[in-house]
Amino acid sequence: MKPFKFNYLRPTSVEETLQYLEEYGEEAKILSGGQSLIPVLNMRLSTPKYLIDIGKVEGLNYIREEDGYIAIGALTRHVDVEKSQIIREKCPLLSEAIHWVGHAQIRNRGTIGGSIAHADPSAELPCVITALRGEIVIASTSGEEIVSPEEFFLTYLLTSLQPDQMVKEVRFPVLNPSSGSAFVEVARRHGDFGIVEVAAVVDLDEKGEISFARIAVGGASPVPCAVEPAEEFLIGKSPTDEVLKEASDMAAESVEPDGDMHASADYRRELTGVMTLRALKLAVDRSKECTRI
Repeated sequence: MKPFKFNYLRPTSVEETLQYLEEYGEEAKILSGGQSLIPVLNMRLSTPKYLIDIGKVEGLNYIREEDGYIAIGALTRHVDVEKSQIIREKCPLLSEAIHWVGHAQIRNRGTIGGSIAHADPSAELPCVITALRGEIVIASTSGEEIVSPEEFFLTYLLTSLQPDQMVKEVRFPVLNPSSGSAFVEVARRHGDFGIVEVAAVVDLDEKGEISFARIAVGGASPVPCAVEPAEEFLIGKSPTDEVLKEASDMAAESVEPDGDMHASADYRRELTGVMTLRALKLAVDRSKECTRI
């Protein structure tokens, strides 16, 4: 199929983009990398009257460290994140997860802001930013605001983003050098959206006990799910097999999976526990390597 007829707009600045959004509101859609939007348009699941192509907007393509975060502009492409030395050093969880995003051709075109705004609960970046408790910078003609992933992701493919707003920047916290992280995923084939994916971060203190823990699950709930009960349970405990297994069981209990043609709800729940255990063990081993415990 082909998309419904639309008016094509190509701003060159954030200000111009926001003016278009204020003027056309719900009748407009933003096009950045197009890897998610173009298929939706072709299937006519969305029929905007105005398509705002922000590919030439200046000042939205960057990766920089500031105030304890890795700040990434909305137009930064996946491949730029994949090649970034600062992300490999400061936020290895994101560096590991980005390799799971589609195929090389998709990563060459897809953008960080587009992936976050599309809000597919099986996508890798929403899972990572949920695990790390990152921040999303939203802009409109009225100014900017910062929202948490919990505030931003509402349900499947739906966010708190208003018709006159756009994602301007995404912020991932810099990880402690002694922490270990892991991103694991099960998909029908590499490059597909994950059936279930888990992002985990663990930091061990000088006694070898867990002093910091972050866990998020994607693909098993309408939005990426931060597993706070399991995180709290792990703090102060030695990372034995029994402790990690109990935390993974808590993760499986916390999700609300739906069944579909790819996997039943029961399978997704079971897989959540298995993948959480795998991610936690990897994260613990990597933290031990960093701290030489």
